[in-house]
Amino acid sequence: MARTSRGRGAKKPDAELDITSFMNLMIVLVPVLLMMMVFSRITVLDLTLPELGDASEMPIDIKDQRLEIVVRANNIAVYYPQGYLVKDLPLIDQGYDYAGLQNTLKQVKQNLLSQDIDKKAATLLLEEDIPYQAIVALMDTTRSYPDVVIASVVEAELFPEISLGDAPIDGRVFDETPAPAIPGGIN
Repeated sequence: MARTSRGRGAKKPDAELDITSFMNLMIVLVPVLLMMMVFSRITVLDLTLPELGDASEMPIDIKDQRLEIVVRANNIAVYYPQGYLVKDLPLIDQGYDYAGLQNTLKQVKQNLLSQDIDKKAATLLLEEDIPYQAIVALMDTTRSYPDVVIASVVEAELFPEISLGDAPIDGRVFDETPAPAIPGGIN
């Protein structure tokens, strides 16, 4: 009788490794993870809070005055120095007059630079119920404007340090006369 035996030195056949299901999982998982990366992007806007202080303190130098932009449901008013009206911009058909605000801020910036005052701070004083998108658009308008320099468009700086606050309840709190401290005021 013939005996077939497997001895201790006999080799077992190698099993094949099937990674098809793992590859299918990777093909689906990689695009899903890449798509999720776009949704997790966060944008941060730096804000500074207005300083606390008593208005009855000693007079403030023109260089230390703040630019105030009062935003109400029906208009935007620009004040510089604090309390002196530069320009009142009523609503237009499309909503707030962002182009008019930007032009006014450019004029204020140029006027300050002509007096060797490099002001970077502005305060947005907002009435209640101002839409979030309007606040972001106002911040973008106040921060910079597109300018052409040597055949390329760049973002020119206006007032990048923006503070937020509540608008005065009564619009008559401010003086409607131009500021005497700025010669050739903007109107």
